[in-house]
Amino acid sequence: MTAILSIWTTERVEQLKRCFDAGLTCREIAVDIGVSRNAVIGKLSRLNLTREPRDDAERPPRKASPRAARARTVRHQIRMLQAEYGEAPPEEPIANGHCCSLLELDEQRCRWPVETPDATDFRFCGNRPVDGLPYCAGHARLAYQPNSRLRVARG
Repeated sequence: MTAILSIWTTERVEQLKRCFDAGLTCREIAVDIGVSRNAVIGKLSRLNLTREPRDDAERPPRKASPRAARARTVRHQIRMLQAEYGEAPPEEPIANGHCCSLLELDEQRCRWPVETPDATDFRFCGNRPVDGLPYCAGHARLAYQPNSRLRVARG
């Protein structure tokens, strides 16, 4: 019969307590003792050893998430469209008289795809885009609809 050896010998537990009292992090304690960080966290939990919460002044400020940055960008683009066309952009049909291929596409052309990418006549709109946006006014109206997620969720 094989015996299961515990990694937490009396000496290691004492060393864990000394390192914890010295203020070392769990990672530093793990390296010092020779066990995993999760093993240190688990043993500290089982021994009911906790630290006082740190002051908020010590913590570095959190960075904004990419999702929040994207939401700000979309809101900014919607505000640009509202400034250009008032409260609601006009509902006129989109003229595609300036179509272009991928090789002809540049900053001065609308990047809205007109056909599916696997179609033989795949092209982009090519109309003049609204300043600061990749699409012309008509396609920007389609791309940036305020509260469109809420409408889909309610749908």
